[in-house]
Amino acid sequence: METLDLINRFRLILILTSNSHFGYTIPQFCYFFSFRAMQLCINKKKKMNIVLTGSLGNIGKPLTKALVERGHTVTVISSKIERKPEIEALGAIPAIGSIQDVEFLSKTFSGADAVYLMEAWEGIGSIFDKDIDFLAEFRKIAENYKQAVEQSGVNRIIHLSSVGAHSDKGTGSLFVHHNVENILQTLPENVAIKFMRPVGFFSNIYRWLPMIKSKGSIIQSYGGNKKEPWVSPLDIAATIADEIGNPFNGRTVHYLASDEVSPNEVAQSIGKAIGNPDLKWEVIPADKLLDQMLSAGVNEWIAKGMVQMQKAQQNGSLYEDFYHYNPTFGKVKLDDFAKEFAQTYNKQDN
Repeated sequence: METLDLINRFRLILILTSNSHFGYTIPQFCYFFSFRAMQLCINKKKKMNIVLTGSLGNIGKPLTKALVERGHTVTVISSKIERKPEIEALGAIPAIGSIQDVEFLSKTFSGADAVYLMEAWEGIGSIFDKDIDFLAEFRKIAENYKQAVEQSGVNRIIHLSSVGAHSDKGTGSLFVHHNVENILQTLPENVAIKFMRPVGFFSNIYRWLPMIKSKGSIIQSYGGNKKEPWVSPLDIAATIADEIGNPFNGRTVHYLASDEVSPNEVAQSIGKAIGNPDLKWEVIPADKLLDQMLSAGVNEWIAKGMVQMQKAQQNGSLYEDFYHYNPTFGKVKLDDFAKEFAQTYNKQDN
C-alpha cells in the first residue's frame, strides 16, 4: 500500500469520527496518523539479511549484485574457497562450506530473513559419470535443506525449481524437481515458500556450441515451428530479487520466462548472429539421439530423461501448467542472447 493511500484512508476515518478525535485536535490527529503511515511504508522496505545458495553462477552473481545494490546484507554459500574474493568484491559475505553439511547450513541460515535454495546439476557431478544416482542426490540435498531450515528457524524460502515440477510423469530428468518440491512442502506450515519454476535457459544453448561448429546444425529429437518459452538467467535473477522483497503468503508458484520462440527461430537467430544464416535445427528420431548420447558416455538415466523431456516439449505437455499460470515475460529476448552467444562462439575461432 502506498503512503498516500494510507494517509487518505486515515483522513476518511477522521471525517467519519469528526466528533471524536481520541483526545487529539484535528491537526494533531492528521499528523499522528500521517507519520504512522510513513513508518509502515518504510518498514515494508526494510533491509534484509539474505542467504543465497548456488555460489556465483549464471543466476547467483546477478542476484547477489541486485540484492546488495538494494542495501540488503547478503551471504553467499560456496563450496570453493577461491570464490571468496569475488563474493567479497560484490559486497557480499562469503560462507564457504558444503550443502551436504546440515550443521553448516543450519548455522549459516540462522538469523536470516530469507533464504534462496537451489540445486545445481554441476554441483552433483558430471552427466558423463555413469555411477551417479541423480534422483537420490537431489533428494538428499532437499532433505538437507529441510533439516537446516527447521533447525535455523528461518521462515521465508525462495526455491529455484523448474518447469515440469508440477507432474510426476512424462517430464524426464526434470522429475527431480518434483521430488524436491514435495520434500520442501513437508516443512512446517509457518515456513512460507515461493517455488520459482523457470523454463529452459537460453544459456543451455552453449552446450550445443561444439555441435554447431562441427555439424553446422542443432540436432535434437524435437523441433519445428511450434513456439515454446525460454528464459534468461538475468530475468530469473531480477524476478527473484523482486520476490524476496515482496510479501510471502504460504506456498506459491511462480513461472519464469523471457521469450517464446520455436526451434527453427532459435536456429535462425543464432545462425544470423554467428554469421551462418544456413544454420538449421535438425530433427532425428528419439532412439537415434539416445544411442548417440549413450555412445558419448552420458549417464543412462540422464540420456533417457533428456529424450523423454524433449517428447514432452514437442507435444506441449511440459508447458501445460506454465500456460495455466500465464506468467509475464521478462526483458531479455532470443536475439539479445544470440548476440552474447556469438561473442563466445567467435572467441573460440581466434
